[in-house]
Amino acid sequence: MQTHEIRKRFLDHFVKAGHTEVPSASVILDDPNLLFVNAGMVQFVPFFLGQRTPPYERATSVQKCIRTPDIEEVGITTRHNTFFQMAGNFSFGDYFKKGAIELAWSLLTNSVDDGGYGFDPEKLWATVYLDDDEAIEIWQEVAGLPLERIQRRGMADNYWSMGIPGPCGPCSEIYYDRGPEYGVGGGPEANEDRYIEIWNLVFMQNERGEGTSKDNFEILGPLPRKNIDTGMGVERIACLLQGVDNVYETDLVRPVIDLVASIAPRGYGAGNHDDDVRYRIIGDHSRTAAIIIGDGVTPGNEGRGYVLRRLLRRIIRAAKLLGVEQPIMSQLMACVRDEMGPSYPELVTDFDRINRIAVAEETAFNRTLAAGSKLFDDAAESTKAAGVTVLSGANAFTLHDTYGFPIDLTLEMAAEAGLSVDEAGFRELMNEQRQRAKADAAARKHAHADLSAYRELVDAGPTEFTGFDELSSQATILGIFVDGKRVPVITHGGEGATPDRVEIVLDRTPLYAESGGQIADIGAISGAGGAARAQVTDVQKIAKTLFVHRVNVESGEFVEGDTVTADVDPKWRHGATQGHSGTHMVHAALRQILGPNAVQAGSLNRPGYLRFDFNWQGPLSEEQRTEIEIVANEAVEADYPVNTMYTKLDKAKAMGAMALFGEAYPEDVRLVEIGGPFSLELCGGTHVHNSAQIGPVTLLGESSVGSGVRRVEAYVGLDSFKHLAKERALMAGLASSLKVPSEEVPARVATLVEKLRTAEKELEKVRLATARSAAVNAAAGAQTVGKVRLVAQRMSGEMSAGDLRSLIGDIRGKLGNDPAVVALIAEGEGGSVPYVVAANSAAQDLGLKSGDLVKVLATAVDGRGGGKPDLAQGSGRNAAGIDAALEALRAEVARS
Repeated sequence: MQTHEIRKRFLDHFVKAGHTEVPSASVILDDPNLLFVNAGMVQFVPFFLGQRTPPYERATSVQKCIRTPDIEEVGITTRHNTFFQMAGNFSFGDYFKKGAIELAWSLLTNSVDDGGYGFDPEKLWATVYLDDDEAIEIWQEVAGLPLERIQRRGMADNYWSMGIPGPCGPCSEIYYDRGPEYGVGGGPEANEDRYIEIWNLVFMQNERGEGTSKDNFEILGPLPRKNIDTGMGVERIACLLQGVDNVYETDLVRPVIDLVASIAPRGYGAGNHDDDVRYRIIGDHSRTAAIIIGDGVTPGNEGRGYVLRRLLRRIIRAAKLLGVEQPIMSQLMACVRDEMGPSYPELVTDFDRINRIAVAEETAFNRTLAAGSKLFDDAAESTKAAGVTVLSGANAFTLHDTYGFPIDLTLEMAAEAGLSVDEAGFRELMNEQRQRAKADAAARKHAHADLSAYRELVDAGPTEFTGFDELSSQATILGIFVDGKRVPVITHGGEGATPDRVEIVLDRTPLYAESGGQIADIGAISGAGGAARAQVTDVQKIAKTLFVHRVNVESGEFVEGDTVTADVDPKWRHGATQGHSGTHMVHAALRQILGPNAVQAGSLNRPGYLRFDFNWQGPLSEEQRTEIEIVANEAVEADYPVNTMYTKLDKAKAMGAMALFGEAYPEDVRLVEIGGPFSLELCGGTHVHNSAQIGPVTLLGESSVGSGVRRVEAYVGLDSFKHLAKERALMAGLASSLKVPSEEVPARVATLVEKLRTAEKELEKVRLATARSAAVNAAAGAQTVGKVRLVAQRMSGEMSAGDLRSLIGDIRGKLGNDPAVVALIAEGEGGSVPYVVAANSAAQDLGLKSGDLVKVLATAVDGRGGGKPDLAQGSGRNAAGIDAALEALRAEVARS
């Protein structure tokens, strides 16, 4: 069955069942939490949360989805796609668990002639959330599934949310058994390669809060009404119905692979695993890239643009590693269009734009591959010159991040050069970048915008920057934008004229746009006569040439074509130049103290503050930090002149100018020289006129930001003085409190800290001894409730679940082999109420299971919990309910 038919049958099935067919939303929604739409329910979130009234009670859709966290797994596993189609049916307060299970089961198992998929019911399994007995009963009633093909799983597997605050709930997943040739038996718990998940039925009934993982977040409370959200993986169904081993060989992806195989010197499925992975990467990424471009994203270095660029470059790299030297992107995009067009006609109607963007990125990347190879050669040469054989993780990451070199390509090139690569360091930097990418999802800049509206102005030529010579410039408004859309006029108080939404593009400006580690200037744009005024809060570059001023319109009206005056805030600029020139001072001092291997790996400076990242193994000593600070301040005191000049890149390097590894520089570059040979760097930022204007440089600290990369932070100028004044006041206060001279404060503090640690250890010993004594007394005072010896006790003092588990083992061991249940509860840190329940084998034989009993405690203290029959635990929030919880548990045991 072809994929387009799978989609049609799904939609037809649910429309026939009274659902309204809703078109797929764009993969880009106005949600600061999401880089891309990653689930079929995203466009319905306001309905689930009760923020909007849905226009229908039942809906169905096939949603375009993008998930890139597992991008490195693409092609290696059998089931990872970056783009996938999520078929779903949704109920907004209408049917719930039974309806969802009935509808899913009938579509999966009905014959092809009856509009279903014709799956063998004997090969289907279901999983449910730990305590969802209702779902188990429905599966038995509706589908006749035997208990041995229904498995209970924990929160990480069977409690669904988008991974961010929003709607959530327990779920039931449907798996298909592909047979013993795919692995061992035992159901999804045992093997998810043999048992492949095809459908997730989410019983959306709660709202979640913040959290750090799939099973670590707070449940804020119930939703206004119970809803259903399901997701069936179209690609996985296609894989099964088409009888192929993996999602890359289905009818919509395999044609891309076959196209490449017709060009590459080495074929697909010829026994070379690495080549097969490369083919699958091309097949997967090609259609993902086409979809993303089709929804308005262009390649860039941040946010969605960065994801797109990475996908396109992985395609090109994989093709080259297969031996394809000719341009191939246009053929790939055409193949995707032909295969995906019947379901996504926009790929056909907008093909020229999609193809143009993809081909332009291929052309650009082919140029940067040559440049990146040159940088690799330089890095390899420097590594050998330093007498080491390991290329740093920072170098590998720069090649990857700036030039799109995958780690496998860097490894291959390093091996040819007789080097290895610090892969651990590279992975650590990659992980940090992923974390930053998540944080950037709510970025305030152009990372996630469609920049096509600015294209005309970009093509017209660069913005003239006048800020090196003046702080005020007359200029002409070339364009006004509101939320990325061009408008002819913007008026104070008018539509769209709210903070952080309006942007003004001028033909010339003295306001520095953020780049090179220096953040943007702030200032103002004023109309003739001062009737119109806008505060400039940020300046960013588009395509590295067009300066875009983000403004708050404070008065009057701005019209495209107006003549205006742009002013830099002089106090801000003074601080910014101090920070930037101070960065050069610290860089030069680092190289003077540590040597030429302390190469810059990044920087950020703002008024009064700087941070500087550099390649270095291991922390700096206190002596080194002091020397760096002294050298930097000696250069400040020397009052070196700061000179700038423009020259050719090759000449600048011959002069010894420092350049950032991985940075692409134009042929004509700007040199900033401070104190002759002391500091000479390629730099486009603003600087002081003499080094004395930097003021004192005070290092705040030094730390690691990745394997082989260190970071120093410092204050300069008045901020440095203020920091030192605070430190002096703090030291004076400590000296006064301790009644010792200032120079004796560190020794006295160290003595006090050691005494405190010793006291804390003794207190911990006393606390545990007291708790164990209480445990012994609790065991001795066990009650007999029916046939069961019961200890149900509130423990005094602040205790954790771990403390309770330790004590409960001691108590249970003292109760012998007769039926026994132990329940301990306490008040923990931050108002939490931890509790633990244990039941021995004899008690379990009477039907008393810890996993059930812990829920009795949970109800009374507003908590939740779970576990195994012999031991379970949980945590609540209502300490006032502790006594009621213990009483309820005693009553439950008495009923056994």
